[in-house]
Amino acid sequence: MADIFEGFKITSIQMRDFDTKEVLWVQKNWDFETTIEAHIPKKILSCKAVSREIIFSSEKEITDLSLIQEVKLHGGVIEEWTFEFGFVIPNSSNAWEQVIFASGPEELLPAEVLSGNLVIETTFLDNNEVIHRSAVRIFYD
Repeated sequence: MADIFEGFKITSIQMRDFDTKEVLWVQKNWDFETTIEAHIPKKILSCKAVSREIIFSSEKEITDLSLIQEVKLHGGVIEEWTFEFGFVIPNSSNAWEQVIFASGPEELLPAEVLSGNLVIETTFLDNNEVIHRSAVRIFYD
């Protein structure tokens, strides 16, 4: 798997309001070695759905790309999401879009509680073998 990781690159990730298509956050030049800080407008919390697009490339074939995200508040997992991409052609660049639907407003914590305390850990997998892990600490501005 190490050879897949070496040739696996994330060019950018962006999040948009699914209904209006307004871009709310973009991260380019992804650094796999550190926890990234993301400053996202508070209004993302009022979106009915958020579209996330991951632009990535792979030098190696990936037979069954998937990702698991754990949403952690103060270190404890409060949500987990799984997304399937499937086969990745070697030496390819790809766009992968997922739509994340909001829970009901009664389940939503205020931005002041979440901001700086929320970390999203993402694990990229090929056939359940880890290709890469990364983390993003969320701040709501």
